[in-house]
Amino acid sequence: MTDAPVGIASDQLSATINPHGAELWSLRDAQGRELMTDADPRWWTGHAPLLFPFVGRARGDVYRLDGRDYPMPQHGFARHSAFALIDSSESAAIFRLEADAASLAVYPFAFRLDMDFAIDGASLRMTATVTNRGEAVMPFSFGYHPAFAWPLPYGGAPEDHRIVFEKAEPAPIRMVGAEPGLIARESGPSPVDGDTLVPSHAMFAGDALIWDDLNSRSLLWGVPGQPRLKIDFPDTPWLGLWQKPGAHYLCVEPWAGMADLVGFEGDVWDKQGIIALPPGQIRAFRMDVSLVDV
Repeated sequence: MTDAPVGIASDQLSATINPHGAELWSLRDAQGRELMTDADPRWWTGHAPLLFPFVGRARGDVYRLDGRDYPMPQHGFARHSAFALIDSSESAAIFRLEADAASLAVYPFAFRLDMDFAIDGASLRMTATVTNRGEAVMPFSFGYHPAFAWPLPYGGAPEDHRIVFEKAEPAPIRMVGAEPGLIARESGPSPVDGDTLVPSHAMFAGDALIWDDLNSRSLLWGVPGQPRLKIDFPDTPWLGLWQKPGAHYLCVEPWAGMADLVGFEGDVWDKQGIIALPPGQIRAFRMDVSLVDV
């Protein structure tokens, strides 16, 4: 077990991971320019929390499993947990979180969550692997929550930045509803023009923008004509974008799972996006972040 941040690097990228939450704290280019949030405490001190065993908020911060209620903070407990460093090299590191007495009291499943970070050239690959080590089917969801610099350090004002999706995204989007942190039951019109979203701080005055009918599994973030971040998320079908309006970051959040709907009163098995993992099985979720000139 280590409490010290762990650094990995190539000749084009370097990353720093905090074992507390196995959280990516920094991603820098070869010149040392920061590509992630400045974590200004006026806005949000998070960097890239992992969302497990559930994405989003349960109504009343309580979920129901087979007739029993369990407390659960928003986005689960992994982001507040100490991960063990299992292996590391100059360009890769693996962290592990396993069920213990504290987790079993609020989530009665023998899980293992391995978080693998590897840098190859100008790409950082992150792979989360969830294992059910118990004897019962395990309900869970998983999500990434990295906060990237807005603006990126390559020129251009915040209003010059674009999200360019892999494909056109005409479908309606979901928004946070009247109950804080829960998802409204109605949808709203897509803010995407073809494949391009022009984000503004005002766009997030009502909290996150959420796509639950997403065609793309890849996008570009940055100013066209300047180096940009290419973000790939092949294993997560949904996406959230979020910031505290006015802050110097944009969170690009691939999700497999989502917060409760406004007014939800059902069992955890009825939650949208819940994955039922059989005993002895694994499920992996990859997210790649690459610095590209396109």
